Amino acid sequence: MAKYRLLNQEELDSMKDDFVKYLILNGITGDDWKRMQETNPAEAQKITDLFSDVVFEKIMRGIKFIDHIEAQKIYTFQCLREKIVLVGVVSENAEMDFTNSLPSKVALSKMKIFTQSKGYNKERELELFDMIQAGAQISNGELFESLSLLL
Repeated sequence: MAKYRLLNQEELDSMKDDFVKYLILNGITGDDWKRMQETNPAEAQKITDLFSDVVFEKIMRGIKFIDHIEAQKIYTFQCLREKIVLVGVVSENAEMDFTNSLPSKVALSKMKIFTQSKGYNKERELELFDMIQAGAQISNGELFESLSLLL
């Protein structure tokens, strides 16, 4: 069973060359792979699970920032090795919808802006993966840095 999740067929297709390299590194030729899929699908699935984990582990380790934007809330995170730092914005204005556009600096001055930090509750990469599965997006950190300046 995969640590994160199994790559879907579209994702696997887009990583075909990487998957072939992964098979070769593990001593599995193209013919061996075809034969394994036909005669031992459980073992082939296990190899696909392991490849999926390698892909997601690399992605999760490289994450420095993630954003989670809802209608009246913005949560942007800096993902450090030992802790995660949050800068949040909450709007009391029911007409505000951050999913359509981010607020101006003037509008932000009328909203609650806060920061918090905490250690990870579980392995860093798994916690970030769970946040992404719940709707957060990997980001370049611009939103985090912009909002940090307003604190």
